[in-house]
Amino acid sequence: MRYVVIGAGAIGGTLGGRLGQHGHEVVLVARGAHADRLRARGLRLLTPGGPVELHAPVATSPADVDLTPDDVLVLAVKVQDAAGLLPDWAGARVGDSTAGAALPIVCAQNGVEGERLALRWFRRVVGACVYLPASHLEPGVVVSEGAPVSGGLVLGRYPHGRDDLVERVAADLASAGFATAVSDDVMAAKRGKLLDNTGNALDAVCRPGPGRDDLQARARAEGEAALAAAGTPALDRSRALPQLDELGFGATDVAGLERGGSSSWQSLHRGGSIETDWLNGEVVRLGRTHGVATPVNEALQVLAAVSVRRGLGPRAFDVADVTALADAPG
Repeated sequence: MRYVVIGAGAIGGTLGGRLGQHGHEVVLVARGAHADRLRARGLRLLTPGGPVELHAPVATSPADVDLTPDDVLVLAVKVQDAAGLLPDWAGARVGDSTAGAALPIVCAQNGVEGERLALRWFRRVVGACVYLPASHLEPGVVVSEGAPVSGGLVLGRYPHGRDDLVERVAADLASAGFATAVSDDVMAAKRGKLLDNTGNALDAVCRPGPGRDDLQARARAEGEAALAAAGTPALDRSRALPQLDELGFGATDVAGLERGGSSSWQSLHRGGSIETDWLNGEVVRLGRTHGVATPVNEALQVLAAVSVRRGLGPRAFDVADVTALADAPG
């Protein structure tokens, strides 16, 4: 199988880089200066074990790829960017058919909305819960900070179940240095990751200080309450992929580079959009639907949007700012 990685940033670059390093055929899809650098010099993947150089075909759109029935699409862009990409990729020709009808798509994203979006255009959707610390702040370069493996993935058909394709993708990823598991209910693992990700926006918009850990605990507790009210259980990492705990998996500094922050912090640092509406915003949506108050998640959603609109960059607010907005009447 060939893996067409749509969004060769932190997550996609690590997945594509490791798959290519271990002999799997890959195509890296990127845009702008990142695509230019990948074409000119290849992908430079910095890891705890040393740099990996990958020279693979690079595309900027479906028109650049001659898709075949043996391809697997890996969607690794942020959820807010997915809706604009999915129709074009689904309509790409694959022989006498289209990608939406003929090819599987693996949603390697945070949040729980990517799979639901993909199912509008693709017949075969695979959910992937990704535990993978990585950074992408420089064109052509991805820093993969996971050790002793690059990361872990739980995979399963969406909305539920498994099949031979899922098992084969999991085996390919395992051969490339990832811990993997196959689940009949991959979305339970993704909801568990959603709870972890409620802290991403706090890391992105709020400076460190006394009370920040309490805010993070409040944001997570709101998420747990909203998921419980919705009747949608969450599975934490230790139960979804116990192999990571057995390996002592964690993030480590690479080549003297100190990790800047979460994926949301990286988005604000680069001056791009941010996925808070699909993480904390999902908690807010569930809370509004099921009558659960989610003031901290709503405050983080508001402050993340303000940070993007005003170009404030990361950590423009204090703990007191977040707390005041969360605790304001109404």
